[in-house]
Amino acid sequence: MTRGNPFHTRTSTKTRKVSKWGDRTFLVLTGIGAAGVVGVLVAVGVVLYYGALPLINRDGLSFLTNRIWDPENNVYGILPFAAGTLITSAVALLISVPLSIGAALFLTQHAPQWLREPIAQVVQMLAAIPSVIFGFWGLIVIVPVMASTVNPALAHYLGWTGLFGGPTDIGTNILTASIVLAIMTVPTITALSKDSIMAVPRTQTEAAISLGATDWEVSRRAILPYARGGIVAGVVLGLGRALGETMAVTLVIGNSNGVPNSFIAPGQTIASLIANDFFESFYALERPALVYAALVLLVITLAVNVLARFLLARFQRGMGAKVE
Repeated sequence: MTRGNPFHTRTSTKTRKVSKWGDRTFLVLTGIGAAGVVGVLVAVGVVLYYGALPLINRDGLSFLTNRIWDPENNVYGILPFAAGTLITSAVALLISVPLSIGAALFLTQHAPQWLREPIAQVVQMLAAIPSVIFGFWGLIVIVPVMASTVNPALAHYLGWTGLFGGPTDIGTNILTASIVLAIMTVPTITALSKDSIMAVPRTQTEAAISLGATDWEVSRRAILPYARGGIVAGVVLGLGRALGETMAVTLVIGNSNGVPNSFIAPGQTIASLIANDFFESFYALERPALVYAALVLLVITLAVNVLARFLLARFQRGMGAKVE
């Protein structure tokens, strides 16, 4: 009978102990990292809450529904700016999502191999451009075109809808800001959509093609349903950037404190309001009002992200039930 090696046994036991402590250390470090992320979010919320507390105590939730922003008379309402934030972000996504998904499908399914990498590099470069550059570009290029061509055409042909009324010779408006935001969100949505589409199994598309599916049918039935998770993640990240964008929007939106009644009317978002007024806030409750506005923007951003993930989870469960 062969006797075991005691040295080997001791070494194996020591290795297991070291591995056990390494696993515990790694678990603690990752837990600290996760807790740190949550802690930062909580800290931001707490700081904003206490900064806005004087106005919260005075106005409460009426701040959310009041239409008037008049620091001289200590009257504050966030409704016009919340409406501007949500409208510009929604219109920006309506423009950018189809463009981004189309670009991702082209890069992964139809573009020649020699063309894919240059276009992908251009998309990544767009994501790296500072937002203020987009704002200046919009102010110099898009605003004159909107005032001279687009606004008059929209008012002439679609003015009957009530969505394109008002002065047509002003290029700084809700629609211009939405176009700039759409351009800024395209790189993020395109990059994540491209990665998600590339992760779809090749056999999935080959099976659809073998059954005689057209390119459109392959994209609609074999690729997009399986890549939907990554695409939605890209849309959510793009929406987050659109909701919080400041300088680019401030330069092209017109900075009007009224509730926008038209897509070609000037408006203002919560972020542009804070950028315009924070360092010039001289009245008693003006700064707490701006901090309260920042708190509202934080809540809106978190609520939109949670809602998007909830809807995606429900849809994915529904798709799983159908497959079974």
